[in-house]
Amino acid sequence: MSNGRLTEYFAKNRYIGKWSIGDRVYGKLGKIPFVGTVGNDTLISEDEGPRVSIHIDLPIMIDGIRRSVIFVAPCSIKKLKVYD
Repeated sequence: MSNGRLTEYFAKNRYIGKWSIGDRVYGKLGKIPFVGTVGNDTLISEDEGPRVSIHIDLPIMIDGIRRSVIFVAPCSIKKLKVYD
């Protein structure tokens, strides 16, 4: 395959993320609410599906481990709006 054909293929078939680095978001991980900043919106594998890394403002405990970065599905978070 030539380089031009590969470029066209990936432009049509690659995952295009909904979230940008630095977007402020909120959501729930299980029953735990969180607020944070998007680190990356990517597709690691077709089996796992897309995921978003979130650098959360306050750490949360998951299975006895304190976490400050979590991974969630893109559809499970919402854009944080600033209210005055």
